[in-house]
Amino acid sequence: MKHSSLKPIERSYWTSPVRKQHRIVASPSKQNESSEHQVGGTTVAYSLQLEAQYATPTQRTRPVVLPGDPEPLLAYEMIKGNLVRFSSPESTASRPPPTAVLVHGVLGSKRNMHSFANKLVRGYPHWQVLLVDLRCHGDSAEITPALRNQSHSVESAADDVLKLLQALKLFPEVLIGHSFGGKVVMSMAHQFGSGIKRLPRPVQVWVLDALPGDVRSVATGSMDGPEHLIKALKSTPLPIKNRCELVNFLEERRFSHGIAAWAATNLTPLDNGMGLTWRVDLEGIDRMYRSYATTNLWPLLEHPADGIEVSFVRAERSSFRWSGEDQDLIQAYGHRVHLLRNSGHWVHADNPDGLFDIISSNSFGTPDIHMQRSPGSPSSLN
Repeated sequence: MKHSSLKPIERSYWTSPVRKQHRIVASPSKQNESSEHQVGGTTVAYSLQLEAQYATPTQRTRPVVLPGDPEPLLAYEMIKGNLVRFSSPESTASRPPPTAVLVHGVLGSKRNMHSFANKLVRGYPHWQVLLVDLRCHGDSAEITPALRNQSHSVESAADDVLKLLQALKLFPEVLIGHSFGGKVVMSMAHQFGSGIKRLPRPVQVWVLDALPGDVRSVATGSMDGPEHLIKALKSTPLPIKNRCELVNFLEERRFSHGIAAWAATNLTPLDNGMGLTWRVDLEGIDRMYRSYATTNLWPLLEHPADGIEVSFVRAERSSFRWSGEDQDLIQAYGHRVHLLRNSGHWVHADNPDGLFDIISSNSFGTPDIHMQRSPGSPSSLN
């Protein structure tokens, strides 16, 4: 099978000079804020604070504008393992701890990956995990109009994350992206691997329930697909009195209760207190999803730079059609496809233990003793 080539990227973020680093002050964390929704018969839990015994210190920032640079950086949150937290500033400055980057899907936010990020640093306390809000999403929606590239595509979203990493002087060892975020991390790998034969050190890319080519949704009779949901959200009359009103509006249009409730997390109060409006840029997200549906990243799999390894996680009850040809071709190019059992599309929420087992055993090594399970415990590995 022949795939068209992506346009070359003129620069490598890992070989170009790093901009001057500026002090970034984290804003106060929200306390005891969490939500839980049913999606497709499974629980999707988005938590901003773990239980007290598992609380992990984080550095959370609003979007940042660097002095002398009119383009702001994405909002992010850094979750640090205990060994990173208690390391001296001198040691982390001279040698940053190993870093993983987690990227959410369309209409999501960094909150979506919070629970799984905490699971990773509990298992690997010498690591840190960077969560981001992509352009048009979450806390980064407010800075989207100030971004130079207004194409709102997979490639521009990947470029935003690379700029953030450059400003933070981080070279991540692991990139993990869910759905739309899966194509974002593939595009990141393609961009910083373009024009060079070998990376300074290896990078493991994890694509969670997404394919490198065209998106093909499974026909279920439901309206829950992103393209239908985005269209419905754009048609919603504003302002909205409360979240229940939006949930009812969507359920009347044949969306499941779980998807409707999840979509309502993207609402925010108006300044005048007279109802709710969107905290996201729906027009930009619509363009991002269209890019996601058609972006071709097969060239990355055909000719990755030395040091880039790409692995895919396929949900057993995926909402996308994984053809045998796609999986065979991925493996023929030397990459791996792991089947995550007992999971729908929301892999990090449906079966976080199984996902942790797959990723950790292939990228992180043996976890901390308290995260190890007995050989007789249920396994989700294929």
